[in-house]
Amino acid sequence: MTTTPSLRRELPAAGREGKQAALVQAMFDQVAPRYDLANAALSLGQDAHWRRVTAAAARPDGAVVLDVASGPGNVATELMAQGARRVTALDLSYNMLAEGASRGHPGIDWVNGDAQSLPFPDASFDAVTISFGLRNVPDPERALREFGRVTRPGGRVVVCEFANPTWAPFRALYRRYLVGLLPQAARVVSSSPEAYRYLADSILAWPDRSAVAGWIEAGGFTEVMVKDLAGGIVAVHRGFRR
Repeated sequence: MTTTPSLRRELPAAGREGKQAALVQAMFDQVAPRYDLANAALSLGQDAHWRRVTAAAARPDGAVVLDVASGPGNVATELMAQGARRVTALDLSYNMLAEGASRGHPGIDWVNGDAQSLPFPDASFDAVTISFGLRNVPDPERALREFGRVTRPGGRVVVCEFANPTWAPFRALYRRYLVGLLPQAARVVSSSPEAYRYLADSILAWPDRSAVAGWIEAGGFTEVMVKDLAGGIVAVHRGFRR
């Protein structure tokens, strides 16, 4: 009989080395009940705007879109609101998907799966999006190659992820928030505050914009550009399938 790792005993590795998918899955299964509340509170309400920008970058009108690491489907729902023909919401966490599916959004298919081995044929989607999820994948470069495989030629990939602010004084302030205030605030609003210690550590360990752009290009995409949001706290990369 297999057992699920206890989040209270062990968090996923913050960086790429040693990250275990089972620990990531267990962590998100535990945060699912209050995930939306925590995100809204800890981002000071900016998360909704970030989702809108991510969805718009995918040019979803009339498109068939895959949203990876979809959680309860917030970006998937925004993609539908912006005119997507159909959205597949994929996540490693069953509890996250169950939370989203319970809301009854039409036009969204819910798939429990791994970003590193997508269960879809080649060239299945007009666009692939991932929002604050690539950082949690054990091998993000492998996942981006999978995104390239399932995207039709000329299609889009959009990677929205936390980043370090570009202005040095703000960057120093932000890092103090991540290390000190965010884990404390999470104790008030999150169903699993331990997960937000991992969140802070994983943001600090995440590579810079140019490294992420290089991974996207190696995954089969071209014309990769980045748009900074919230003073560089968030970076939205977009590329086109060759």
